[in-house]
Amino acid sequence: MNKLLVINTGGTFNKKYNEQTGTLDVAKDNKAILDILENCARGNLNIDIKGIIFKDSLKINTNDREEIINEIGKYDKILIVHGTDTMDETAKYIEKRVKDKFIVLTGAMHPYSIDKIEATSNFMIGLSFLNTNDTKGVYISMHGLVKESAKLFKNRDLGIFQCQK
Repeated sequence: MNKLLVINTGGTFNKKYNEQTGTLDVAKDNKAILDILENCARGNLNIDIKGIIFKDSLKINTNDREEIINEIGKYDKILIVHGTDTMDETAKYIEKRVKDKFIVLTGAMHPYSIDKIEATSNFMIGLSFLNTNDTKGVYISMHGLVKESAKLFKNRDLGIFQCQK
C-alpha cells in the first residue's frame, strides 16, 4: 500500500484559544490531526503527516500555495487540511499545476479544540474518500460532501459548504 500524505496548513481547524490574549490562534502543530487518527483510524492507515505554513487561510499567499505543491512530491494521494475561507483558491491553484494526483482539501468552520465533531467528520470523510477511490483530481470534503472543488462553495450565510447549482 502506498503512503498517503496529510498536509496540515493550519486554518480554523487548528485554532486554539489563547488565554493570554483572548484570541483564537492557529496552533503550530499537528495535534488535532494526530488525535483524530489515533481515535478514528487506530493505526489502520499508512500516512505521513507534514505540518507547514500554519496560517489562517485569509493570509495564505502564492508562496504558501507553491510550498503546498512542493510538499505533494512523490505522493499520489494527498489530504490537505486548509482554512475554509480560501480553500477554493488553493484548489484552483493546485488544479492548474498538478494533473496526476488525487487531492482532497478539508477543514472546519469551528476549531477542533472547540468542536471535535465537525473537524473530525470533515477530515475522516475526506480520508475515507481518498482510501476508497483512485480518481485523479482536486476535491473538497466539507459537511458530508466530497465533490470536485469547482462544484462546492462556502455558503457564508448558512455557515456550510453546499453544491453549486
